[in-house]
Amino acid sequence: MRSVLLVAAAAAAKQPPLWPLPQNYSCSTQKLTVIPSPAFFRVDAGNDVLAAAAKRYIPLAFPHGWGAPGVGLPALSVVVDDGVGATERAARRPRRADDAGALYPALGDDESYKLRITATSATLKARTVWGALRGLETFSQLVAYNFDTATYQVVACTIQDAPRYPHRGLMVDSGRHFLPVATLLHVVDALPFAKLNVLHWHLTDTQSFPVETPSRPSLWRGSFSKRERYSVEDVKRVVERARLRGVRVVPEFDTPGHAESWCSGYPGVCPSPTCKTPLDVSKAETFAVLDDVLGDAAKLFPDAFVHLGGDEVDTSCWASTPSIQQWLRAVLRARNWTTADAYSYFVSTAAKIARSHQKRPIQWAEVFDEFGATLDKSTIVHVWKLSTNITEVVENGYDCLVNVGYVADSWYLDNLDVTWAQAYASDPRATVPPHLQTKVLGGHGEMWGETVDGSDFDATVWPRLAAIGERLWSSVDDVDAAWPRLEAFRCLLLERGVGAAPLNNSMARAAPVGPGACTQRRRRI
Repeated sequence: MRSVLLVAAAAAAKQPPLWPLPQNYSCSTQKLTVIPSPAFFRVDAGNDVLAAAAKRYIPLAFPHGWGAPGVGLPALSVVVDDGVGATERAARRPRRADDAGALYPALGDDESYKLRITATSATLKARTVWGALRGLETFSQLVAYNFDTATYQVVACTIQDAPRYPHRGLMVDSGRHFLPVATLLHVVDALPFAKLNVLHWHLTDTQSFPVETPSRPSLWRGSFSKRERYSVEDVKRVVERARLRGVRVVPEFDTPGHAESWCSGYPGVCPSPTCKTPLDVSKAETFAVLDDVLGDAAKLFPDAFVHLGGDEVDTSCWASTPSIQQWLRAVLRARNWTTADAYSYFVSTAAKIARSHQKRPIQWAEVFDEFGATLDKSTIVHVWKLSTNITEVVENGYDCLVNVGYVADSWYLDNLDVTWAQAYASDPRATVPPHLQTKVLGGHGEMWGETVDGSDFDATVWPRLAAIGERLWSSVDDVDAAWPRLEAFRCLLLERGVGAAPLNNSMARAAPVGPGACTQRRRRI
């Protein structure tokens, strides 16, 4: 036990107290006094993202008031040399008319930054506002309050940093348990602390269709209750909160399976009252409703991606529904189709509809497992099954996202017995040949919602999500060196109002095993 602690302490001593660990850093032990003020972060006030961040990071960096008066660093100068061209910038503008001048984060944005702190100055330089946000988070974690002197201190550092993967996220599931808007805003606030930049919002499932769709106003009759719904304005609030933090919001409308909730508002899209899914592949109405849903989503979610699900499709309802069998027989005479071909027709038509709304479709691994290279090359394959060959996916020209579930190092956060260290051991590109590794865009922690709602969300997700965040951002994989840094980061999350569970839990969201959970180091699990 003592030797494990000594190894971890020795490894950690070489690393700055940051999570995730920067790619390149040189930090001294010299402690510099910082003099906080409301204008400490000097940014371009005309940039709404930076202006909002400057205000937001004052209480995050200086949580104990202004400290004692003295001499020290009076400011962090933030310089953004936006390398985004005018054409690309215009292409990223939202489809909503009410904020048509806003800039939204997108896949492939330059999130690099350089932070330099000396005895006489502190400067943060970035190519884009998104890189500047990541650098502000790093600076805020370097600042420490000395309670004996009532002063803030920071160590002299030069940090040059950039993410390893462009797509680093968390999936939340509001179809199994409704997550109030306040919970979603809280989730969005916390993601940048671990430099995560995607909220994958699994909006609908078998149990609930909670979101307002103006073109099809009866759909949210499939919600759990009239209180457990998201209005258009609710969605806008979440998307805007995320934008200001450099977080993309990717909606998911799971079809044709996991879609019984669609039947409450539009029963015609389902095979029959007693056999409701997959959605009825034989009816034009089904695809008209889907077209309207994705059209409304395109107006609310500016991101270029939309998730279409496509997983766990059992076609037995199609095989047992007379009208669908009649349709299939008519098709069979012309094309020799089976229910498997009907499944292919559905997912390819759904993807075509998404592309018609200028959205790039993401579909779960089953779609590739079933239909392979016949998928349109714009499709992003979301790998969650151990049986899916990731190398085969990318060799066939597809980009993919990876978070394999039901294994020891799963990134499925509903697997409560998977520890942070096990999640930390997983690398999405581990089996992919070097020349194809850029086809793996990144991955997510997946918080499927059967046993989680606003009451236990934080402690179920954190700090395991932070472990995933470091693997997606950094090039390190040393669990022993990560352990003390993650313990400190977990305590920082608690200070910031994020209810992260202790690291030494054998099961997620378990209570601390004793007093002093942030100060008494215990056996690593």
